[in-house]
Amino acid sequence: MEKSTSFRRFVMPTVIILTLFCAGFAFGYCLGYWNKYKRSNVSEDKVVKVYKHYSYGEFMDSLKASGAIKKWKTFESAAKSRELEKYLEAGRYQLKEGMSNQEMIRMFANGWQTPVKMTFRGYVRKMDKLAYALSCWFEADSSSFAQVLNDRNLIDSLGFTPETFIGMFIPNTYEFYWTTSPKSVVLRFKKEYDRFWNEERLAKARAMKFSPSQVSTLASIVAEETNAPGEWPKIAGVYMNRLKKRMPLQACPTVKYIFIDSEPGMTRILNRHLKADSPYNTYRNLGLPPGPITIAPPAVLDAVLNYEKTDYLYFCAKPEFDGTHNFAKTYSQHMKHSAAYNKAYKEWVKNKK
Repeated sequence: MEKSTSFRRFVMPTVIILTLFCAGFAFGYCLGYWNKYKRSNVSEDKVVKVYKHYSYGEFMDSLKASGAIKKWKTFESAAKSRELEKYLEAGRYQLKEGMSNQEMIRMFANGWQTPVKMTFRGYVRKMDKLAYALSCWFEADSSSFAQVLNDRNLIDSLGFTPETFIGMFIPNTYEFYWTTSPKSVVLRFKKEYDRFWNEERLAKARAMKFSPSQVSTLASIVAEETNAPGEWPKIAGVYMNRLKKRMPLQACPTVKYIFIDSEPGMTRILNRHLKADSPYNTYRNLGLPPGPITIAPPAVLDAVLNYEKTDYLYFCAKPEFDGTHNFAKTYSQHMKHSAAYNKAYKEWVKNKK
C-alpha cells in the first residue's frame, strides 16, 4: 500500500509535467507554423511579374523590392521550406492585402496568374506599331511579336495577305495571361475576328459584294476621314457610290498613308503627293487600296455594313472647322463647299501668323 502511494506521488507529477511540456511544445509549434505559413504577410495590393529568364534570386529580389511583404524573413523561410525554387512559375501575379506566405507560395508554384485585361482601341496603321502596342500587355517584346506578325506562312494559313492581315485585329477588351506567346495571341484574335463576322454581318458584306477584308479596308478610310460617328454611314455611302460608278475614291487618308514614314504629321496634301506611284494612291487607282490603312473600331465596320444610301458623290470639311463635312451630289456644288473651306483656312493661317 505504501509502495503504491509512493509510486503515484512520483508518477502523477511527472505525467502532469510531461503533459504540460507536450502541450506547450504543441502550442509553440502551432504558433510557429501559423506565423510562418498562415499569418497575413502582405501589406498592400501589388502586381508582381516573374519573367521566364528570372533566376530564383532575381525573383526574390524583385518581390522584396515591391515592398508588399511585411515580414520578409518569414516568407524567405517559408519559401525555402516549401522548396519554391524548384516549382516557381513565370507569370503576372496579384498580391492581395492580407495574403499569407502559404497562399503566395502556392500561387507562385502553381502559376495561378491574374489575367490581364487588354483594351485594344485600334487606329494602328503599321505592323511595327501593332507589334509594339501588343507587347505592352505581355512578357514578349515587340520584336517577338513582329516576327509572328510578319510570318507569311501564318498569314496565309489564316486566309489573309500581308496587306489585309492588320484588319484581322478587332478592337475590344480581351483577357489574356501575361505569359501568352505572340502566336497564341494572334490565334486568339483570329477567333475573335471569326466571332465578329457572324452570319448577319457576312450577309451584309455579300450584299455589298464585299469580302470582310474589303469592308475592313473601306472602314479604315472612313475612320480616318472623320471623328464624328454620325457621319460614318454617310461617308461610307459616298465611297460606295463612287465605287459603283467606277470613279476613283480620291480619299486623302490613303495618300497620307503612303507618306506616313517619310512625312509623319502631314496636315496638307499637295499636288506632288497626289502623283505618288503607289497602289494606295486612290487618286491614281480605281477601287479600294490593297488593304486597311488603319485598324478601324467595330462601330466603323458596322457603319460601313449599314452605309447610308444617298446620291452624294462628294464631301468637304466645313469652314467652321468643327470636324464635320458638307456633302454634295454635283461637282459644282462640291467646288463651292471647297472654296468656302479654303477661304476659311487661309484666314485661319493668316490670323495664326
